[in-house]
Parts: sequence; structure tokens; C-alpha cells
Amino acid sequence: MQFPSVNEQMDLIRRNSVEIISEDELVKKIENAIISQKPLKIKLGADPSRPDLHLGHSVVLRKLRDFQDLGHHAILIIGDFTAMIGDPSGKNKTRPQLTSKETKENGKSYFDQASKILLETKTEIRYNSEWLGAMSFEAVIRLASRYTVARMLERDDFEKRYKSGEPISVHELLYPLAQAMDSVELKNDVELGGTDQKFNLLVARDIQREYGITSPQVCVTLPLLEGTDGVQKMSKTLDNYIGFHHTPNEMFQRLINIPDTLMMKYALLTGILTKDEITVLEQRINENPREAKHFLAMRITSFFHSEEDAGREKEIADGKTDSLTIFSLKDDIVVPLIDILINYGKITSKTEARRLIIQGAVSIDGEKVLDVNMLVDLTKPRTFKVGKKIMFAIFRDI
Repeated sequence: MQFPSVNEQMDLIRRNSVEIISEDELVKKIENAIISQKPLKIKLGADPSRPDLHLGHSVVLRKLRDFQDLGHHAILIIGDFTAMIGDPSGKNKTRPQLTSKETKENGKSYFDQASKILLETKTEIRYNSEWLGAMSFEAVIRLASRYTVARMLERDDFEKRYKSGEPISVHELLYPLAQAMDSVELKNDVELGGTDQKFNLLVARDIQREYGITSPQVCVTLPLLEGTDGVQKMSKTLDNYIGFHHTPNEMFQRLINIPDTLMMKYALLTGILTKDEITVLEQRINENPREAKHFLAMRITSFFHSEEDAGREKEIADGKTDSLTIFSLKDDIVVPLIDILINYGKITSKTEARRLIIQGAVSIDGEKVLDVNMLVDLTKPRTFKVGKKIMFAIFRDI
């Protein structure tokens, strides 16, 4: 294929990257790729212990897509073997260990969601149990002999735990080495990761050299995206995330509740908005922050769902839908659907409510509901439709 020039490629790769270790080496690799017409191998490790992807994951996935658009070969590593160890990166303690079956199922879910951003047919999927599971105990010992405990303790989270007297299990020390063997096996040219993965990426670079790879991987780190609270890193555990799997209603509502200061960061780092749309967003932030936030929510919701879904949610948020009534609740509650239809949907009796549900006339967030005994979680924004004329929304009063 016809690769873009070195400068064009580097301009795109630098965009939103925190660090490239090292740029000179990457330039040489790109020059060689252009001369040989052989694409670079770009690796991204995926942790299947957290299969529900959110906008925070889109930052590094977008960079992998950038490399694909430049003509390079993307390799998504599903860490099914390393997930059974548990990655302590950025944690005070290791993540829970998973079974092989759990990691396989989660890995499939990860890829399905990642394909919202990546070119699915041009992404190679590998499971690191292919080679790590085949290593003998002798091979593990030889691998461990190639790195010192002193260097391992240079990692920030290990250093803090060691100084505070918190235990560090031996298997945790093996995690960066196991992940490094992915790079040895693949002989990849570049590895991507968040800034919290820098240590692991550098270990892999060193271990590649130890195993005779003379041109080791270049490490490209990407920023961590703050969650909807504007303070902590986006995390499902903290419930400050916007998930790929969220309904259009929930996605839109979470987006319009982010702090104003995060709007441009979400727009730039996720890579969802075009250059023209970013210009429009900047203008609206200066003129009308509320309208700017609705514009951003429209674009992101459209990307993961559809223009129609996003348009409907904007109408609901603006109160422009003729038949829509909006209710807000202060309490986090779970309520029977039948009670909701009676209390908010103008349905006069439980018998009538049951009949409408059974007939398929009731939907929640655009999905038909047929369970007359359904309990609805109202801690999340919900939009209800009954027949063709009744529509109402219930939002949590934040």
C-alpha cells in the first residue's frame, strides 16, 4: 500500500499521546516500513477482567485505529492468561483472578465492543494463553532471571506498598514479565497503553532485548480520561463512567451531567468528533455551555447508537417532545413497572397496566417490555412509552 509520509504519520501518532519512547526509533521504524512496504505491528493489550468498555478505553482504542488508518497492522491481545494472575497496575492490591472460561467470555465481549472503533476485519486477535500456557516451569525461571527485584520495585505502586509494609505476592512480580512475553512472541514494533501501563510497556521493551530482538518495541502512552465526576479516572467501580453498552438515554444523560471543564477533553481524546465538530463545540462552549454539552452528547450518543436515538434524547432533555412529561426523583429506588404506569403514565388500574404490557404496548428506553412483574431501576434515567401517545421520562434529581 501507499503509506503516508513520515511527517504525516508522526503528526497523527503524536496527537493526544503523552509519551513516545522513543520518537527517533519510531521514525526509523516508519521509514523502514515505507521502504519495505511492510506495515508495522502495533500491539494493544486488553484486560478481559473488565469486559464492559467505557469512554476511557476509547482513548487508546482510537490511537490503535489511527495506526490502522496509517496502514499498519493492529494486534489486540486478550490477556486471558495474565488475567488469571491479576494486574496490580495502579492498584493497592491485585485485581481478582479469573477462571479460563471467564476470561474467554470476557475477551469476546471486549472485542465486540472495541469493534465500535477499530476496523474489525483488519484487527488480529490473539489470546496470550497460546504461548504463556505452554511455558514450562524451567522457562518461567529463565524468564525471571532476566529481571531484578530491585528494578521491579521501582514501579510506583510496588514501591509504595513495599515502603508501607503492605504485602506483595510473588505472582504479582511475574505479571509484567508475563505481559512482556507477549511482545517477545509477537515481535511487535509498537505497544500502546495508558500512562498507568508505562512500567509494564518498558519491561516488555527490555525483555524483548533479552530475547534477541535488536529493535525493540516503541512505547506510546495515552492519557487517562477522568470520569463524570471530573476528578477520578473513569471507572465502572466508581460509577463515574460512560459505557459503550449504556442505553441512548443513559449515555446522553451522563454526558450532559459532566463538568463543563471536561467537554473539550472528551471531544479530543475519544476521537469521535470531527475537526469541524470540535470547532463548533469550542464556539458553543464560549457562547452557551449548556447547548455545547447537548451537542457533545448528541455526537457521542450518535456514534455508539444512531442519529435518531441521539435526536430523541436531545428532545427529551430539551422538553420538546409534545407527549413527553418529565418527572424527577430524589431517592434511589426500584419500583414495579405496573406502579410506574399508574403513578406516572396515566394508567387507571393494575388490570389495564398488565394488559398493555402483555400486548407489547409498553417500552423502556426504546425496548419493548413484556414482563408484568418487572422491577425498574430508577437510579438511572429512564424513558417510558405507552402506546403511541403517552411518553414520560423519570430522571434522578442529581
